[in-house]
Amino acid sequence: MGIDYYALELDLTDDGSNIQQVLADITGQRTVPNVFVNGTHVGGYDTTFQAYQSGSLQNVLGNQADGAEVYDYDLIVVGGGSGGLACSKEAAALGKKVLVLDYVVPTPSGTSWGLGGTCVNVGCIPKKLMHQAALLGQALQDSRKFGWEYDEQVKHNWETMVEAVQNYIGSLNWGYRVSLREKTVTYINAYAEFIDPHKIKATNRKGQETFHTAQTFVLATGERPRYLGIPGDKEYCITSDDLFSLPYCPGKTLIVGASYVALECAGFLAGIGLDVTIMVRSILLRGFDQEMAERSGAYMESHGVKFIRKFVPIQIERLEEGMPGRLKVVAQSTEGTEIVEGEYNTILIAIGRDACTRNIGLDKIGVKINEKNGKIPVNDEEQTNVPHIYAIGDILDGKLELTPVAIQAGKLLARRLFGGSFIKCDYVNVPTTVFTPLEYGCCGLPEERAIEEYGKDNLEVYHTLFWPLEWTVPSRDNNTCFAKIICNKHDGDRVIGFHVLGPNAGEITQGFGAAMKCGLTKELLDETIGIHPTCAEVFTTMEITKSSGKEITQTGC
Repeated sequence: MGIDYYALELDLTDDGSNIQQVLADITGQRTVPNVFVNGTHVGGYDTTFQAYQSGSLQNVLGNQADGAEVYDYDLIVVGGGSGGLACSKEAAALGKKVLVLDYVVPTPSGTSWGLGGTCVNVGCIPKKLMHQAALLGQALQDSRKFGWEYDEQVKHNWETMVEAVQNYIGSLNWGYRVSLREKTVTYINAYAEFIDPHKIKATNRKGQETFHTAQTFVLATGERPRYLGIPGDKEYCITSDDLFSLPYCPGKTLIVGASYVALECAGFLAGIGLDVTIMVRSILLRGFDQEMAERSGAYMESHGVKFIRKFVPIQIERLEEGMPGRLKVVAQSTEGTEIVEGEYNTILIAIGRDACTRNIGLDKIGVKINEKNGKIPVNDEEQTNVPHIYAIGDILDGKLELTPVAIQAGKLLARRLFGGSFIKCDYVNVPTTVFTPLEYGCCGLPEERAIEEYGKDNLEVYHTLFWPLEWTVPSRDNNTCFAKIICNKHDGDRVIGFHVLGPNAGEITQGFGAAMKCGLTKELLDETIGIHPTCAEVFTTMEITKSSGKEITQTGC
C-alpha cells in the first residue's frame, strides 16, 4: 500500500517482555503482530488483513493512504497460458482488479495462435488428439480379428484431422476469453516489458504502446522450442509450435531430439502411416526412468520408427520447394568424425525449450534469472528476489514443467496473495504421462534417482511384464507392457516410484498418484483387490523383485 511504518521487534528489545505485558493490558492481545494505526489498535494479522479487504483499514489510515501511490491494477499477470489464466481468474474472484497480458511471437515459419498458452494450442491438447488418431488406426487393424469386415481402402487424411483439431482449439481460445470477461479480468493481446519495478509497457501487433502499473506481478510466460543453431534450421525446419496446424501432410519426417515431445510426435506421425526417423544425440527421455524410456523406444522401433543414435545435425539444405518439399540433412557422430546424410520432406526439431524471460525487461528491475537456462529461481511461495514479483509454471528453475502444476501453483498463489491462505503448491509426487504409442505413466522417482537418494540396498523394486486382454485376440505385442514400483524398505515399503508402460497409462497413473500422496505402501497394494480384467490390476499382484533375478515374462493376460 506504500505506507510508511515502524516495526518494534520485542524479542530484540531489552524491555520487550514489559512492553508486551503493557500491550496485552491495553488490547487484550498477547500474540504478534500487534498492529496500531495512528494510535488506533487494529489487531493481529488476520484482523488487519480482513480490515484491508473490507476497506476499513484504508479509512483508519486516512491521509496517509491518500498520499500512497495508486496503481492501475492490483495484479498484472504476464502470460495467458494455463497457469497465468488460473492465477488471474482466482485473483479476480477474490475481488482484485487484474490485467492479463499475452502475446505469441510468431515462429520462424510464421505460426501463431490464440489465448491459452502452449498446452491448449501447441502442446497437450493437439498432441493427445493426434495420438488418438494414431490409436484409432491401430484399432482398425485389430478390428478384423474381432469380426469387423470392410472392403474399402482405409487411409488417413491429414488435412481433415488438422481442421478438426484446430476447430476444437479455436473453441477453447474463445472460451478462455469469455471466461476472463465473466470474471472481470482485463485481457490485452500485447507483448509485455518491464520499464520500472511497478510499470509495464505493452506493445500490440501494430506496434502501438500502452503503459500499465500494478502493485503485484506474476510472471507466467512459459517456454518456446529451442533451435539447433546450425545453417538452415530456422529457414527450413519446423517445431511442435508449427506441426499441429501444418496445412499439409509432413510426409517423410526426421525428428531431431529424444525429449517427450520428440517421441510423442514421432509416435503419432508413424501411427498415421508416415515414414518417421528419430535422430538421438544421447539418451531417450532425459530425466525419466531409463529402463522405461528404452522399453518405450524399443516398442516404437518394432512398430516402424527408425532411430539414428548418437548423431547431431550440422547442416540443413533445401533441395526442392513445396508443401512439404524436400530437405537434406548432414549429421555428424557425437563419438567421432563420421558423417551421414539423408533426405526428408519435413524436419522437426524437438531438442528442448527455452524460458521466455530474457526479453521482458527483468534486468531493468533486478529480477534474477539462471543465466544458463533463463529460468527464474523462486522461494517456496513462488516469490522472486524482487518481493512484489512472483513466477509460476515452466519458467521456474528446478520445478516440473507440467500444465496441471502451473494451474495449481497459480490458483494457490492468488489465494495466498489476496485470500489469506497459507497453502503452498506441492511439487512432490506429481503424476505425469508421456503419450508415446505405448503410453508411459509415472509418479515419484525414476529408479536412477531413487538409488542416488536412498541407496540401492535400501530399495526393493517390484516389476512384471503384462499382456492387455484387448491385445490377445489380435495376437500382438505380448510381453511389451511393463509395470514397476520402487519401494523404500526402511519406510514400511513406501512406494517412492510408480511406473507403467501400456495402454491408458495416464488413466492408471492418475489414481495411483493420489494413493502415493496418501503414503501408499507395498502392503496396501497387496491388500487392494484388483479390478479384473484390467491393466491396472497388475499392481495389486506384483510379487517378483529385481533382486530375485526371476523371470517376468507372461504367457497370458
